Amino acid sequence: MSIDIESLKKKAVIIRRDILEVLHVAGSGHPGGSLSAVEIMLTLYGYVMNHKPQDPAWEGRDRLIISKGHATPVVYVALAHFGYFPKEELKTFRKFKSRLQGHVHSHVPGVEFCTGSLGHGLSFANGIALGAKMRGKNFKVYCLLGDGENQEGSIWEAAMTAGHHQLNNICAIVDYNKVQENGPLKDIKNIEPLAKKWSSFGWHTLEVNGHNFKELMTAFDEFKNRKDKPTVIIAHTIKGKGVSFMEGKSSWHGKAPNQEQLAQALKELV
Repeated sequence: MSIDIESLKKKAVIIRRDILEVLHVAGSGHPGGSLSAVEIMLTLYGYVMNHKPQDPAWEGRDRLIISKGHATPVVYVALAHFGYFPKEELKTFRKFKSRLQGHVHSHVPGVEFCTGSLGHGLSFANGIALGAKMRGKNFKVYCLLGDGENQEGSIWEAAMTAGHHQLNNICAIVDYNKVQENGPLKDIKNIEPLAKKWSSFGWHTLEVNGHNFKELMTAFDEFKNRKDKPTVIIAHTIKGKGVSFMEGKSSWHGKAPNQEQLAQALKELV
């Protein structure tokens, strides 16, 4: 597939601006972990996955499971930009009776799995991947994980399961921005050596700059060519990427920008 990386870079700026606008209107939400995952989401929808926005339930589609379910701003903005629902609907984010709620919900076109508690997405993705193999289906399953989720035992049970069944049709992506709700990941519960841990559970392990489209594309291509085991892409990212006063700050895990902060952020995102 021929992809114009410069166009994707420009789209990343637009996505980030829209994320902040959506959060500002809602008055709440999670900018940090949404801004860190923009390039990952754009690469998945714009380069990697087989999908049909006009037919979200198409049987042959690749599945994306959003395990870090509070990152709804980047998920919903990406889905709207790729045509799953009108962009105008983004203004209803977190509003009463809106289907665009604070955690991803399968009522939204393009969302496969309702996520509330973290740490469950990979197990669900495993079930889809194993079911696909049992039924002779060729679609791929992708699962976006937060790095804080890697502190949870449920993730490692799922990792062991995928390795045991040699689920070469599943690819996990860790948005490794190294900051969780209450501070730096390493201070709360250090997950290093992360790559070695995933490898020891039987996964083909890749590490990339999660804001570099070329590196992400190369890693996803390598996943598709791997026949003997599941793949995990550890994407090193920056929490709050693109906004100076949000970058690397745990305080922006669940806080929307006010008018002054929005203006400053939009000025930086050009």
